[in-house]
Amino acid sequence: MKMGRPRSDWKVGLFCWLIGAWAAVGAGDGESPLYGSWAFALPDGNPAWLRIEPGEEGPLGALLWSVGSARPVQDLTIEGDTLRFRRKLKWKPGGRPDEERAIEAPFTGRLTDEGMLRLAVEQFPVAHPERAETLVLEGRKMPAMPPRPDLEAVKFGDPLSLFNGKDLTGWKLSNPAKKSGWRAENGVLINETPKTDFSAYGEFGNLVTEATFEDFRLTLEYNVPAGGNSGVYLRGMYEAQVVDRDSRMQGIQGPGAIFGRIEPSENAGNPGGEWNRYVLTLVDRHVTVELNGQVVIDNQPLEGCTGGGISADDTKPGPILFQGDHTAVKYRGIVIEEVVD
Repeated sequence: MKMGRPRSDWKVGLFCWLIGAWAAVGAGDGESPLYGSWAFALPDGNPAWLRIEPGEEGPLGALLWSVGSARPVQDLTIEGDTLRFRRKLKWKPGGRPDEERAIEAPFTGRLTDEGMLRLAVEQFPVAHPERAETLVLEGRKMPAMPPRPDLEAVKFGDPLSLFNGKDLTGWKLSNPAKKSGWRAENGVLINETPKTDFSAYGEFGNLVTEATFEDFRLTLEYNVPAGGNSGVYLRGMYEAQVVDRDSRMQGIQGPGAIFGRIEPSENAGNPGGEWNRYVLTLVDRHVTVELNGQVVIDNQPLEGCTGGGISADDTKPGPILFQGDHTAVKYRGIVIEEVVD
């Protein structure tokens, strides 16, 4: 007679399966509530952005901190609703050189009851490492990426000029404590600074519109000297790079790029000192970049903010921002058409 398995075996099997599933989630291989993109605001108002996602050998992460691009983190672990990782960095709150701070200790984070991610790390002034203090940030999880929009079905409103060609009406410094190198002259918006290098911080200020926008098509012309560097930030958070054709910044940091996020299909820039025409279309967190008549980014998703902006929150409208804390630059013909349908 054929004997059946003892009825208690199914309980043992279920218990073993649950233990295995729990271990997988703890190792970052399951569907963790920490997976996704998180937007933070640093104490000086600059953005921070964290992306957590599953990988073949455990969770992967990338961190953007104030300026520059998102960089991979190290030693990332997830246990339930908490995480831990390392990313050594230096930053200058508010861009002040005498306030440079360093982070060498591990970051720790946990989900709050409200669904926010509370991130803590120890930082210290570079000149005084003994004065360490804990920095605590609270970030909001960004919604999943919307589907790619059908731009042919999008309706844009009437063109609105953002610059009257005579003065800075409708514009202001994003940080009033900075110096202003901006002026209007013969229909051109001019920024003059003594800076000639590509360092991330400067003593001069960025210029932003007083109005904020959500989805739109922005048309403008820019003129940057050879070796110059500026940027146009959509919603104050996504930077379309402004450099000359022969700049040392190329590819994902070159002409037509969304800085550190999307590489253009080709270098369509003009030489330094010549005018370039940008048409920048932002709809449903997807961007199209036309540079001098060439579509170099075609309706591609924006994974997150770029460094040097004023926000990391993809859900919020924001201003148009011109980077003025780098080198000299000129802009003209600044016209926006907002999405109305």
